[in-house]
Amino acid sequence: MQNGALSGLKIVELGHLVSGPYCAKLLADLGAEVIKVEEPGVGDEARRREPFLHDKADPERSGLFLYLNTNKLGVTLSLKSKTGREILHKLVKEADVLVENNPPSIMEECGLQYESLKGINPRLIMTSITPFGQSGPYRDYKATELISYHIGGLGYITPPVVEAVEQYPPLKAGGQLADFCTGTTAAVATMVAVFYREATGLGQQVDVSEQEAVASFFRSAFSAYSYTKTTQGRSREARRPAGVERILACSNGYISFAPIQEDHWQRLLEMIGGSELAQDERFKDAAGRREHGEELTRVIGEWTRQHTKEEVADLIQGADFPGVPVQDVNEAVDWDHFAARDFFVDIDHPKVGKLRYPRGPYVFSKTPWRASRPAPLLGQHNEDIYCGRLGYSKEQLIRLRSAGVI
Repeated sequence: MQNGALSGLKIVELGHLVSGPYCAKLLADLGAEVIKVEEPGVGDEARRREPFLHDKADPERSGLFLYLNTNKLGVTLSLKSKTGREILHKLVKEADVLVENNPPSIMEECGLQYESLKGINPRLIMTSITPFGQSGPYRDYKATELISYHIGGLGYITPPVVEAVEQYPPLKAGGQLADFCTGTTAAVATMVAVFYREATGLGQQVDVSEQEAVASFFRSAFSAYSYTKTTQGRSREARRPAGVERILACSNGYISFAPIQEDHWQRLLEMIGGSELAQDERFKDAAGRREHGEELTRVIGEWTRQHTKEEVADLIQGADFPGVPVQDVNEAVDWDHFAARDFFVDIDHPKVGKLRYPRGPYVFSKTPWRASRPAPLLGQHNEDIYCGRLGYSKEQLIRLRSAGVI
C-alpha cells in the first residue's frame, strides 16, 4: 500500500468539537499519524453532538465525531493530574506537531503553553486555535462557532439577498462554516511551519484566531471598504446584478446560472425565445436588462418551469456558459459525478458498522487519500500507545486507570 504524502509526520491532538480535530484530520487523511488525547470517561464534546446513527444517543455513534476523527489513534489522559501531564510530555517529546484548541488560560494552568513544551521538544510545532488568538484584549473571551461567524463579519452579508434589509437581522449560514474554515486555515499554517522547520530545524507556535480565519473569507468586503468607505451588506439587488434572478424554479427544483458575458446573454435569449427575444430592444445590453429585469426574469422563469433542472442545465452547458442544477444533500450524495470520481468511501467502524464518508476534496496521483482506520473508540489505543511505545506495563496501566489518569 502506498504511503500518504505526510507519512512519518507525528501529531498529538488535544482537540475538541470541530476546529482542532478538523485540522488534525486533514493531516491524518494525508498519512500523518495523529494521536488524539481525550478526557477519561468523557471524551471529546463532539461525541455528545447530533446527529447520532439511527437517533440512538451514544458517544461512539455521533456522526460529527465519526467524520472528524477518521484515520486517528485515540487515547485517554487526564491533564488535571501531574502524572497525566508527565505522560503527555512523553508524547510531545516524540511528536512533530501538537494541535490544540483550548482556552489559553487552561493550557497555562496545566503548564502546557508553548514556552514550556518547547523545552521538552525544541523542534515542536504547536498549533493553537482559539476564538481570538493568543494576544490582544479579547484573548480570553469565550466564543462559540456562532459568535466567531458574526464577529468575523460574515453574518452581516448573510443572507446576501433580502426583500427589505431593515426587517432582517444578520443570519448565520447553516452548518459550522467558521469552525471548518478555521480548521482548514490551521492545517495550511501548520504545514508551512513544518516546511520552515525542515529548512531551519526550528519549531514554533502557530497562533490561529478563528475570528481572523473567518474575516479572511470576508476579505472582499474589507477591500471594498478601504476604497469606497462603504459597508457591504444585503439587498434584493444582490440576486440580480445583471437584472435577472440567478436562481430560477424548474419543474422539479431549481437551476443556478450565470450568463456573465454579453455573448452568454445572446445565446440564452436565443435558446429560450428564438431570434425575436434576442432582438428585443429592451434586452439588448446590460443596462436594458437591469431596467427591465423583472420582465426578463418572468420570461426566463416561464421557460425554466417547463423543463426539469437537469434539462435546463444540459441546454445551458450546451450553449457554453455556466449553469447547474441546485442540489439538496440527498441528490448530492447520489450524484453520478461523485460516484465516477469515488468521492465517497466506505469505512467500517466497530460500533456503528460500515458507513459512507466523503474522502478528501483532492486526488493525488502518487500519494492518494486513503481511509486507514475509523474514528477511535474512547481510549481504544491506550495499551498500544502507553505500553507499546512509552514502555508502561499492563499493571501500571491498570493503576493509572484506577487513579483516573487514563
